[in-house]
Amino acid sequence: MGFDFDEKTRRELGYKLIDQVNEYFSSLPERPVQLPLEQRTFGALTDRMPEVGDDAARVLEDVIREMIDKGFHVPSANYFGLMNPTPTYVAVLAEALVAAINPQLATLARSQLASKIEKEVVRWIGERVGWNGTTAFDGTFTSGGNEANFSGLALALAHKFPGAVEDGVASIGAQPTVYASGESHHSLDKSVGLLGLGRKSLRRVELNERVQVDPGLVEDAIKQDLAAGHKPFAIVATAGTTNSGAIDDIAALAELAQRYGLWLHVDGAYGGAAIFSEKHRGLVRGIEKADSITLDPHKWLSMPFAAGIILTRHPQALEDAFGVVTPYMPRTKNPTQIDNFKIGVQWSRRMNSLKFYLTLRVHGRKAYEELIDRQLRLAASFADWVRGSGSFELGAPQVLPIVNFRVQMPGAAEADVEAANQAIVEEVTRDGVRWISHTHVNRRSVIRMMVISYLTEERHLTQLQEALTAAADKFRAAAVSRRA
Repeated sequence: MGFDFDEKTRRELGYKLIDQVNEYFSSLPERPVQLPLEQRTFGALTDRMPEVGDDAARVLEDVIREMIDKGFHVPSANYFGLMNPTPTYVAVLAEALVAAINPQLATLARSQLASKIEKEVVRWIGERVGWNGTTAFDGTFTSGGNEANFSGLALALAHKFPGAVEDGVASIGAQPTVYASGESHHSLDKSVGLLGLGRKSLRRVELNERVQVDPGLVEDAIKQDLAAGHKPFAIVATAGTTNSGAIDDIAALAELAQRYGLWLHVDGAYGGAAIFSEKHRGLVRGIEKADSITLDPHKWLSMPFAAGIILTRHPQALEDAFGVVTPYMPRTKNPTQIDNFKIGVQWSRRMNSLKFYLTLRVHGRKAYEELIDRQLRLAASFADWVRGSGSFELGAPQVLPIVNFRVQMPGAAEADVEAANQAIVEEVTRDGVRWISHTHVNRRSVIRMMVISYLTEERHLTQLQEALTAAADKFRAAAVSRRA
């Protein structure tokens, strides 16, 4: 009835799991993303809680088989969906090690090496941003981009309105406002709501033809709010929108933020990874001028969930926003760094840095440089195919490895184009082999595909193109039949 296993059982269970994981990784280049449509089920499980245990090997075998046979396989090379990558294998091993050792990163006294490893990774990333030499900076790992964006706005609020941390937002005396792209992440809406500002305090500004926020319209909105007696405090630049991969003009927004005394937060959860590429870091030109930055290694940097990071070039702001004092937390004499519980939202916290640390130690930054370059070339090649396909057209500029495209229907109403796009997506994903999605960019319906797995090759894109062409032909044939 106890939780301990003898040494022999631990080894047998461990080897069983690692053998299955190894086989699973071997299958990923060809593995379908999910079951065919007619075999998918979404009902709740209804088993009763077990009162007594079962054989561990049998239970583990059952769960592994069910998870693999009936799961949705984000790590597949045929997954062209959202920003969920195939994790590096050494990162998977790191997760197992962290689970076993279970370090507690709240305080330095209880996590000496784990905290130092995390700080080293934060330093490596900050140096890639360009914050080295004379620029002080700090940061911490988060559960993901949502928490990191929340933290960035909390830093901005504490920096602009120091009294609000203790006295609340009512002490500000007027409505604080923040400005972002109409395509920026929904976590910003959550964040301003949770910070007590109200979701209406987020000004979503119109876009230009490149799906970037228009700096001129941002300035107009700031002036209007100032005239109305509101208190602007932050601008959010997005480096890689979820829908299209668009990157705002960070340098222009940084100049605007400086002119009006506002905090610039860059949501680089996805596209911020371009700092790891010497060749492509120009995509995020100006990112070093940000006051805070979100980065999600569990997006373009091939980490398993969860791994987010908040960085700032105002280290004191972290403690101003999140610092608290408790009598029971262990202390160290002459600490070399601030305890993690004083610089972030979380208290007890998992070591989410080891997987990234080990991946960099084993593969190096240049492996990411190669990944970024290869995936950008694959996406550009796919965009070229769209232009010459005769069935589809681009729905937005291709900037990162995301391609937005639409069914070609000259003169058709937008509602009809959307219905056609959705029909194409449903047909392509019906057999479960591959996965693409439908979304809207700048209020227009688009089909969205993304190169996110390091296992995806040109042949996978060719197979997707064949499936798209067949689906488009089937849709046109059905349309002709309906008209007849």
